[in-house]
Amino acid sequence: MSNITFTAADLQTIVELAKEAGDAIMQVYAQADLGVEVKQDDSPVTAADIASHHVIVAGLKRHFADIAVMSEEAADISWAERQTWQTYWLIDPLDGTKEFIKRNGEFTVNIALIHQGKAVAGVVYAPVLKKCYSGVIGQGAWLEHNGQVSVLDIRDRALQSPAIVVGSRSHISPDVAEYLQTIGEHQMLSVGSSLKFCMVAEGQADVYPRLGLTSEWDTAAAQAVLESAGGVVLAYPAMTPLEYNQKENILNPYFIAASPAWFAKS
Repeated sequence: MSNITFTAADLQTIVELAKEAGDAIMQVYAQADLGVEVKQDDSPVTAADIASHHVIVAGLKRHFADIAVMSEEAADISWAERQTWQTYWLIDPLDGTKEFIKRNGEFTVNIALIHQGKAVAGVVYAPVLKKCYSGVIGQGAWLEHNGQVSVLDIRDRALQSPAIVVGSRSHISPDVAEYLQTIGEHQMLSVGSSLKFCMVAEGQADVYPRLGLTSEWDTAAAQAVLESAGGVVLAYPAMTPLEYNQKENILNPYFIAASPAWFAKS
């Protein structure tokens, strides 16, 4: 990372902040009424999204007061202001709101540090699963689960046979269906939220093709984790790095997230 220092202590601060946000989410999750509303783009938002947002923003301002923050729940920041940012936090307080509403546990807290268009550090916390993924580019990636911490490194991992493809539980786009027809024998697994990236980072899946719409906050933290573990995330079909804050529109292009072995065979 050029011109920025992100220490192990900084990463631990973000891990603890994600867990605090997860606790706020779980307080709502335990209630009969999840406080579901519909936003202007027809996507759902719950009381848990808002509670998590407030916890994260307050914590980031407390610990990193000089770094700007962009959240899904506070995204009305002008391009004129945002395009001047070299470094900022990009957060999705509750990724997988539909999974949260279904109460299937497949939702996450996502906190990413963006520097010069790159996702350079990220934390993904799944409060129901008690899994916390973290990564810093150039330093490594880790999974904390039930108090045990393990290193995530898929640089030398071979493809599984048949290949394991992970996709959205809520929506498989026609373009993904077409892509799957081109890759030969495979097993398809469905999971919600940014956990799809994390399954690749863990070596539980070989590829996550997302040929459908996502926003930048949906992907940044998990991309940092996966790339820190040795994985690759490329815009598709351009096959260029997936970058952030490079345009006024915050929608991502299509992308493929995969192990190095997957791209080596392609």
